[in-house]
Amino acid sequence: MRALLKPVIARELGVVLLKPGSELMPMFISGRVLVESQPDNMTSFETGRVPDLRQPLAVNPALRSFFLHEKVITAAGGLNGLEYWLLRHGGGIFQYQHSDYHYHELTTMRHEPGAILLCGHCDNRLREQFTERLADLARQNVIDWVLDIARVALALDKARELSLAELCWWAVRVGVTDALPESVAREALRLPAAKETYRESEIVPAVPATSIIAAKSLVLSAGPAGAPPAPAIKPIVGVLVDPESPQTLMKRPKRTRWDKPKYLAWVKTQPCECCGRQSDDPHHLIGWGQGGMGTKAHDSLVIPLCRQHHTELHNDPVKFERKHGTQPEMIIRVLDRAFALGVLA
Repeated sequence: MRALLKPVIARELGVVLLKPGSELMPMFISGRVLVESQPDNMTSFETGRVPDLRQPLAVNPALRSFFLHEKVITAAGGLNGLEYWLLRHGGGIFQYQHSDYHYHELTTMRHEPGAILLCGHCDNRLREQFTERLADLARQNVIDWVLDIARVALALDKARELSLAELCWWAVRVGVTDALPESVAREALRLPAAKETYRESEIVPAVPATSIIAAKSLVLSAGPAGAPPAPAIKPIVGVLVDPESPQTLMKRPKRTRWDKPKYLAWVKTQPCECCGRQSDDPHHLIGWGQGGMGTKAHDSLVIPLCRQHHTELHNDPVKFERKHGTQPEMIIRVLDRAFALGVLA
């Protein structure tokens, strides 16, 4: 949480008094507070709490076509990933008030070009309706989601503003540089804005900035000089379904453990199920009949956790589950996301 406060300075005593108010008081009782100079990009903000996800890139009209591009949405996880993100990070508040009555459970409704977080009652009333107001909400959800996905992929803090250069680097990593507008690519490369010419004699052939970024991404993927281009790595683990496995016909079959390092590597890239920060470990299920002495749960029964919450779970699993929810619930959410995104196929 970040906030802008106006201090009251008693110059004779050299004392600075801060009046945070009831809304910001939890910042001062939960631990240490960092005091820093006001950034230039916050000079127009009113005194009080600064929204955690405020991103200048989200309101840049030149980037709108990039965020809403089909390839960018697919690279970020597709509409299934957007709906999962809304349910996990939507703040538990419905985004559209259609009536005075609201059902307590939230759901998502797809609306071009993305999705919206609604209560079950409003979802039934608004289903199959298409309005500009709903479209604006859906567009903003897509933009905020893509920015958050890029921030997590680059291992950046949730409250940190994403720069244009970092967004372009994410576009290079996921292979969507061709969706970048030319003006945005030129700004990221610090090239002068394209000059509008009206006379043929003033036209000078130039290499498009988007092609420069695309060429650089090809060089990065090619590896050492002279080496063939590296194949695109897709985080997909094939799951073979065999209902007539030989072990099913045995009276006392020998159980084998499902071991998939690629899936563990993907889980490690996901946000922590407790706090949303970048995870450090894929935690294997313990308790619930799994993870006993000398045994380990299947690699499918794992949860992305940061180091702090991983340690907290192992120190006291019962207390951890009472505070954050049960491990099976978390595993279901992770598996649902993995199947929805094509990681498990």
